[in-house]
Amino acid sequence: MKRIILISIIYISTILIVSAQFDDRFYFPLKDWGKIENLIYEELFFEIDEVTLNAILLKPEFTPKATILFYHGAGGNVTTYMNIARPMLEAGYQVFMLDFRGYGKSTGTPTHINIAKDAQIVFDRIMEKEGIKNTQLIIYGASMGTQIATKMAKNNQSKIACLILDGTISSFTEMALLSVPEEQKPMIAQYVTSPYSAKNDIKEIINLPKLFIHSKEDKSVPFSQGESVYTSALEPKDLWIYNGEHLTSAIIYPEIFIQKIDNLFNTLSLK
Repeated sequence: MKRIILISIIYISTILIVSAQFDDRFYFPLKDWGKIENLIYEELFFEIDEVTLNAILLKPEFTPKATILFYHGAGGNVTTYMNIARPMLEAGYQVFMLDFRGYGKSTGTPTHINIAKDAQIVFDRIMEKEGIKNTQLIIYGASMGTQIATKMAKNNQSKIACLILDGTISSFTEMALLSVPEEQKPMIAQYVTSPYSAKNDIKEIINLPKLFIHSKEDKSVPFSQGESVYTSALEPKDLWIYNGEHLTSAIIYPEIFIQKIDNLFNTLSLK
């Protein structure tokens, strides 16, 4: 009996260790900031579990239409995604961008679990911030950030206005399996777990307007992953399929990009 218990403990411990080790395969933090030129912004810092998280609040010149909570992808840091944020700013939205642990000026090491924990804590705190608390909130997830964006939307449905998913990943597991030989996929799937996933969380989001953005030419995240999450989503929802590379809709088609967001936001006034 003791032998069985010991083997079980070793097995479970191995699973946990290997799973934790796989987390770092998903995140590629960049510490150095790029330039933020000709934009009005405020830097914010959040102390959580002896870790400091950094965020920026990009502000339009006039009273914002709404606040967009932007969760970035696996690479870079908040400054890497200025090309997406800039059109939204110019259209009158203010954009809050959080760097996960280890990214930019944030300390610590990112994992799936602590990103989810931190995102909720930061969300709760900014809900009390002047300039944000009285605005409508839109959650925007880009690439890997679509995982935490969908989870946050699911858990805070009564507090947000709508959800935007750009280059959607269906789950951490399915993303990891893309680079694995077919015969190894069953084994790898046991270790690369998804503590939360867009493909499951999206099913529990009720009534929120949702915009999905993806390209069939996307070589980073297969269109099929985004399409599957879109298919699982409840109405109201819209899918914008554009021509271009991963996360380039705002760069190539800024006018359509803003039109899609405005249309999504304007549906709220029709309720």
